[in-house]
Amino acid sequence: MNGHMNHDRTIWVGSHDAHTLVAVSAVNPRRRRRIPGIAAAVGAAIALSACATDAPQDTWQPAGENAQKIHDLQWPVFLTAGIVGVLVFGLLAVTVLRFRDKGQSMPEQTHGKPVIEYLFIAIPAVILAAIAIPTVGVVMALADTDDTECVINVTGQQWWWEYDYEVEDDGTICGFAPTAAETAPIVTSGQLVIPADTKVLLRGTSRDVIHSYWIPRLNGKRDMVPGRVHYLRLSSETPGIYAGQCTEFCGLSHANMRMETIVLEPDHFQQWLDNELEPYTSPEEGTLAAAGESTFITQCSRCHQVNGLVDDRGTDDPDDDTLVVSYPDQFVYSGAAPNLTNLMGRNTFAGATFDLLTDECRADVWEADPEVFGERYLAGVTEDCLNEIELREWLRNSPAKKPMYADAEMLTETDGKTRGMPYLALSEDQIDELIAYLLERK
Repeated sequence: MNGHMNHDRTIWVGSHDAHTLVAVSAVNPRRRRRIPGIAAAVGAAIALSACATDAPQDTWQPAGENAQKIHDLQWPVFLTAGIVGVLVFGLLAVTVLRFRDKGQSMPEQTHGKPVIEYLFIAIPAVILAAIAIPTVGVVMALADTDDTECVINVTGQQWWWEYDYEVEDDGTICGFAPTAAETAPIVTSGQLVIPADTKVLLRGTSRDVIHSYWIPRLNGKRDMVPGRVHYLRLSSETPGIYAGQCTEFCGLSHANMRMETIVLEPDHFQQWLDNELEPYTSPEEGTLAAAGESTFITQCSRCHQVNGLVDDRGTDDPDDDTLVVSYPDQFVYSGAAPNLTNLMGRNTFAGATFDLLTDECRADVWEADPEVFGERYLAGVTEDCLNEIELREWLRNSPAKKPMYADAEMLTETDGKTRGMPYLALSEDQIDELIAYLLERK
């Protein structure tokens, strides 16, 4: 038997007779002493990363009545679980260190001692009962929707959210009377706009697979299941933007299926409502935006609706205009595509995946004080603030920007219909025209 050590501190031990060689790693003592420190540093970094104060989806910063109920329940539950966890791991550490095998005799067994057995049954039972009773009460309170004042339909699909504001019997929407001569339902996507201090009832469903709607700072999760309607109540007294995320795996772009809830003061909500119902006006003739309108009609209007958009359909009569209506059910597998009316009145696109605002302008809106938030949000996306890079990339090749199964080989499985926005092969001139046209949609 002999052995030697090479430069990488590996000890080779072998037997000439057996013709075998065994490698035994020798860890540098200094490195061995660093391991606990490194482990502690990594653990601290992970723990501190959960303490960020600017997390947009932080359940520990409730901004709505229902979210507050969840918060009031979760902190004592987490505190109890933390105490129990510390006690259990502490007892385990003491047991492992103090009673490790040293060749001692078998310790005294506790089997058959009813006091100890009953004690370890009673303590968990009391803890679970103390948690279960308030939990059941909160779950029942969250399911109560009798006090809602506004109804909005929410439909999940791959991979975006559609919002449909119904017109009540008295002609109002969410209790607000539009100033427009004709009141019609409002259909939008990506961003849900609600008035502050108003209990809103969301009636949710899905067009394809199961999705899950969650705005952490306003309420808990609610699954949206095809063929069923599920109810969720939202409210907040504080104007601002509240981010959310689909929390049910729903396909290739599940991680890109986001949503935002915009809370506005009543007067700002009225302004938003009137703006959504404002009659359509075409761009001035001879402008790049006017060319973009024609490009939109020929390239985009098959699936995307812009309310009030008209086309002369090749006639010479200026009064012979035909309303342009989209038919996404003929081209899109889900049967729907986002309504682009007043697109630049929102600040995200493609299922709230990408920002329409540059980083600086986005911060001005997201970080605005509640007193000025409404004005900044309603200003929409201006030419100076437009995140043109993202929008151009999307128009240039949207399937590459957001995976959506829009590839040609998938069309055989969907009867020739695309799942998501397809590649349109737009020229750079067409993209310039569309951007100029969309900038006027706010």
